[in-house]
Amino acid sequence: MRIGITGSVATDHLMSFPGKFNDSLMADQLHNVSLSFLVDDLQIRRGGVAANICFGMGVLGGHPLLVAAVGHDFDDYRAWLEKHGVICDQVHTSTTAHTARFMCTTDQEQNQIASFYPGAMSESRELDLAVVASRVGGLDLVLIGADDPEAMMKHSQACRDLGIPFIADPSQQLPRLDADQTRAVIEGATYLFNNEYEAQLIEQRTGWSNEELLKHVGTRVTTLGKEGAHITSADGTDIHVAVAQEKEIKDPTGVGDAFRAGFIMGLQWGMSLERSAQVGSLLATYVIETVGTQEFELSKSGFLDRLGRAYGADAAQDIHDHLICHNP
Repeated sequence: MRIGITGSVATDHLMSFPGKFNDSLMADQLHNVSLSFLVDDLQIRRGGVAANICFGMGVLGGHPLLVAAVGHDFDDYRAWLEKHGVICDQVHTSTTAHTARFMCTTDQEQNQIASFYPGAMSESRELDLAVVASRVGGLDLVLIGADDPEAMMKHSQACRDLGIPFIADPSQQLPRLDADQTRAVIEGATYLFNNEYEAQLIEQRTGWSNEELLKHVGTRVTTLGKEGAHITSADGTDIHVAVAQEKEIKDPTGVGDAFRAGFIMGLQWGMSLERSAQVGSLLATYVIETVGTQEFELSKSGFLDRLGRAYGADAAQDIHDHLICHNP
């Protein structure tokens, strides 16, 4: 399968706050918030949803096609991704803007407050999936991740026009999308990804109940944090996948992207929805055990062992011949 991943490419600035945000938030003053949190440290890492998903797929042996807009400062990042199997031939490079920036503070309960500066991402609307598909000999699946809103709607429509199955994954951009834009991004998606909060927001924005929404998309995949993932569809599919046990928790940033990477690789390998979600859940644990979204490493034997312990020997056997861990 030739899989295109659209969305943001960014540099992450990750900070840790030793207290709890809730201790400083007063319910009767939320309309007048003016707070500054003194953080303990600053980690500057590679990030962005499209790049994170591509990296995760690459580590598992995939060769995803990154379809995104980047700044003129992308050379080192490009080399890193290509070293991990990501195809970067179709990125749009801005001549004026820097690559996007993500700034996130995490408290001791893993709550997060974040800001995102788009930079070159604003030019992603200049990308044309029809042209990209023609250049690479066709696309079998496209993930439409958080990106410039105009680009997200443009990519969704292109997939519908070209008959390319796509994954709608609006995630962090949902607050920027109005009702019509939200419907335009997800209508006709083969898969819809969201977390628990985003699921409710999507239903609120579209005016569709869960049952109505399942008439507009093929399969809905809802991540539930420590409760795992829930997969539903209009045909009666109702699957719950528990999380794989992490060794330790260091930073949750990028966990959802890793889940998506593993899930998509499961699809590429021809696995069932349940097995694909299990691969995604395990890959997500590797991210939460490290600081940074692309800092984890894994071995084939280690990944298979953990998959087997989490989901049974059959799970490890099913992916054994497909898994090719790419850690240069």
